[in-house]
Amino acid sequence: MSSAPHTHVRLAIIGGGPAGLMAAETARAAGIEVDVFEGKGSVGRKFLIAGKGGMNLTHGEPKPDFVQRYGSRAKEVSQWLDTFDADALREWARGLGVETFVGSSGRVFPSDLKAAPLLRGWVHRLRESGVRFHVHHRWLGWNTDGTLRMDTPEGERMIRADAVVLALGGGSWPQLGSDGTWQPWLIERGVPVAPLVPSNCGFDIGWTDHLASRFAGAPLKPVVIHLADAHGREHARQGECVITATGIEGSLIYAFSGLLRDAVAAHGSTTVTLDLAPDRTLDRLRADLAKPRGSRSMSEHLRRQTGLAGVKAALLHEVLDRNQFHDPEALARTIKRLPLVLKQPRPIEEAISSGGGVRLEALDGHQMLADLPGVFCAGEMLDWEAPTGGYLLTACFASGRLAGLGAARWIQRLRADAPA
Repeated sequence: MSSAPHTHVRLAIIGGGPAGLMAAETARAAGIEVDVFEGKGSVGRKFLIAGKGGMNLTHGEPKPDFVQRYGSRAKEVSQWLDTFDADALREWARGLGVETFVGSSGRVFPSDLKAAPLLRGWVHRLRESGVRFHVHHRWLGWNTDGTLRMDTPEGERMIRADAVVLALGGGSWPQLGSDGTWQPWLIERGVPVAPLVPSNCGFDIGWTDHLASRFAGAPLKPVVIHLADAHGREHARQGECVITATGIEGSLIYAFSGLLRDAVAAHGSTTVTLDLAPDRTLDRLRADLAKPRGSRSMSEHLRRQTGLAGVKAALLHEVLDRNQFHDPEALARTIKRLPLVLKQPRPIEEAISSGGGVRLEALDGHQMLADLPGVFCAGEMLDWEAPTGGYLLTACFASGRLAGLGAARWIQRLRADAPA
């Protein structure tokens, strides 16, 4: 190891996702020399994949509502957003020649809905500003003398840096680089790290073979989900989700995935209910289903009187026995409150994002680790989470900007304190 080449850099940014790139841009604008080290062959891979279905950059809702999407970490993330919020992110994209628009759901997208042009323009601007990129450089932790260990195709390199920004992602989509392998290296140095857990994830239910084989992939909309949190508060939201071979996923589930995941961890399972007919009252359903059905089957009667068929009818069969299905009162009540027992979240590798990570209490107001002076953290490797809808990206950008500013100040102070 001692024979490995050593390199000195001013600011080493480890991780080339949005948080790391924003830290690089911010520090470089402050006059700091910046080197970005990325384990994969190119930067922004998860950013590109996330944008394949339409690049959801941020959200257009008012800031007080926006901030509440970060749940128990709303206070801390709000402070990040004070310096770089949704409007600032849209203005930043405009500076790269990418206009944005607010969709009907309030989500904000690039005008062409694509991530690639935005990323290409950004990386080009970073290179032009002097940011140096080193791909296929996988961080292996620190040596005892504080140098950074990097695994490269040419062998191990040692990097000595005046400051370091860690922007290594969480534990979701490990094939794109966010594999959580950084955890033990920080824990060994006394940094408090909450275990990484899946967020914005699906849940296993355990369907019958009939439902799983016939309806996996079927959208379920519109429905209203009802659930209670750990404090007994009731939550309800209308939206859509998708039946999977093992359970359920989709935006409506993702909106409550942290709450549901924690409930499963605490109790072994948790139950939600779905209103399959949000446009009809219970009384109307009772009246409709009580009408004579003649020679029609109950399934056909259900379809004609309520419009429920396909996957929604299959779900009713899933939870009701034959006698209950033929009982108009039981059927009506179940349509309005279909119980689903969620047994476990899907593995973190399948999740859109992750929770857990470096506890925010370990950071000062500039994203620096109190136990590791000169080391800053940003992005999804920190202990916060949010639902999909642009909230994840916005907070990654904002925390990256804060880390870049903090690292720049640290290096400037080192320069000022250096002997003439």
